[in-house]
Amino acid sequence: MYILRSSIRVMLLVLITLMLPNCGGGGSTSNTATTNNGTNTPTGTNTGTSTGSTTEDEFSQSQYKGLNFYYKNLPSSAYTLTQLSDATFNALNETEKLEVANKLLETLFYGFPLKTLQEKIAAGNFIEGIRTGLDEDQTDKEILENDILDETKYRQSNYNEQVAVDILTRFYAMKELDSYFLKNWVAYILTQTIMFSPAYELESTHTPNIARVYNRLVTMLGVDSGMRYISYVHMMSEDNWRRFRSPEDNGREMLEIFTLDGDDSHVPLAGQALQNWKLDRDSDTLVVSLNQNRKPLSLFGTTIYNGDDFYREMAKSDLFTKGVTTRLVNFFFTNTDTTKKTQIINSILASKPETWQDILLQIVFSEEYLLHSNRAASAEERFFSLAKKIDFKHRIGTLHEFKDALEEMHQASMKYKLGKLKRVPLDTLSFANYHKFIRERMLLRKSSPDALNDYEAWNRQGWSESFVANSNYTLNEEDGIASLESFIQYLFKATISRNANSEEMALFKTHMLRDQSDTNTTKVLDYSFNLITTRDDAQDQADRRESRKRDIATIVLDYISRLAETYTLEKVK
Repeated sequence: MYILRSSIRVMLLVLITLMLPNCGGGGSTSNTATTNNGTNTPTGTNTGTSTGSTTEDEFSQSQYKGLNFYYKNLPSSAYTLTQLSDATFNALNETEKLEVANKLLETLFYGFPLKTLQEKIAAGNFIEGIRTGLDEDQTDKEILENDILDETKYRQSNYNEQVAVDILTRFYAMKELDSYFLKNWVAYILTQTIMFSPAYELESTHTPNIARVYNRLVTMLGVDSGMRYISYVHMMSEDNWRRFRSPEDNGREMLEIFTLDGDDSHVPLAGQALQNWKLDRDSDTLVVSLNQNRKPLSLFGTTIYNGDDFYREMAKSDLFTKGVTTRLVNFFFTNTDTTKKTQIINSILASKPETWQDILLQIVFSEEYLLHSNRAASAEERFFSLAKKIDFKHRIGTLHEFKDALEEMHQASMKYKLGKLKRVPLDTLSFANYHKFIRERMLLRKSSPDALNDYEAWNRQGWSESFVANSNYTLNEEDGIASLESFIQYLFKATISRNANSEEMALFKTHMLRDQSDTNTTKVLDYSFNLITTRDDAQDQADRRESRKRDIATIVLDYISRLAETYTLEKVK
């Protein structure tokens, strides 16, 4: 495995070095560069030592004109934004633990069935267990990728940006919350932002841009590429130039996007450095001609000449680190006040992050995020996590339908030139489509066991019988009302991490119980909701009980689908 990773790194390094415009550096301002440890070494593509160090050490010091290629992710002990510990988590009450655990998992597009989640929480090391799992490689990628492309399970078509559907399908199909899942999650988050959006809504962009941008991120994350290097490669790519197509436009946008630099006086300098770059109208192809700028320009506290210098020195600057950290903090802390967000940004910067994981994992495992933040959940967070909680079964077109629904929510995946300006659909129509998809396509549909192997069948889609199995709640053969209450509470906790309150329970019981005038008992279970109905024929009894259980689940889940908290990642009360 180590040899394979090293080989991938070598190939990636060679390919990217070949694609760098003017990588010989006619406009280089210095013949020395600073490596990870701060020592000056001759400029080149690799500064690894040969004094008995391993290949891993050599790659960790590989750089191009001071831009280091590879970094190991920081250990969580090096994070300066306070992280939620297992001790703090374990001190929460049962409901709070469920809320926080699900908030973490949902943020990562993941979920566990209630019983499994409760067992993991009871083990006492839930937070560290999830964090450690993200470092492990458990996914058989060959099986996974072949499964995604299996046309008998997932529709493959020439429309609807199939490559985007494949990306969504991957999150649905991945079983393990491991290192491969994390790399895909990081890539997905980045491509939703203004920094890396493939922007397929534009006439100058094309469907392959989606796969090119996303797959490059996953591949570079897989060989420990640093966030500066990843951004540098992206900024210089044809994919990025298809978004911002002239030297002035591209220069301005890169300054604003990655360094938050809105100084208009810097735009002409960027345009001059990029004067020989253009997006040719013939197939929207990036062309870097030979009439590059040769006059010294002052930007980023140094002297630059050409486009390569511009992108490289931007990525190397402290402004870059602050800019991308600010972008991601704003992405996750949408309802947090400016003062608090500034504190969070400064805390993360103090840890000197060099990888995207250093920022993203520091955010999502922090006390500030898990305990104190409150925001609406994105459609992806809700769909992928809920699918795993309810053992959701898809039909062949489900993921296409989800992508269509994202479009209707104005939350299309990787579509917009400036990324998702709002993480969630907040206008009335957009949210209505969000609610409609979760309610009608997920919560109100039960998968028929008879259609389990028929992916074309409409009745395959929905939650499976395992979600409402009797083992998930207390079925009391002597007390139908107690069984009903237990089942209702299970459905609440499995989906929104809390019990139904007294008013909600009274609402359901009013609907599901009826008056009985010929006994002293004033209320009895209505026929349609009797979980302990008895019949002489065992199979008939089992079928009737399952039918009643489906009736109860449909009403309760319909109610839950209308709660604001179903669409919210809440702070601990």
